[in-house]
Amino acid sequence: MDIIRIIFAIILPPVGVFLQVGLGLHFWLNILLTICGYLPGIIHAIYIIAKK
Repeated sequence: MDIIRIIFAIILPPVGVFLQVGLGLHFWLNILLTICGYLPGIIHAIYIIAKK
């Protein structure tokens, strides 16, 4: 399942985070990071997925 989340994290970072933690703080933070820049959103999403 982590492989699918990482693929989603690369394509659409907030979706990967949503699949991992739901509608929590990390999801909204990832949306903000993705709006500011696509790469920070990807890095944050992969970090969240790898951390758990």
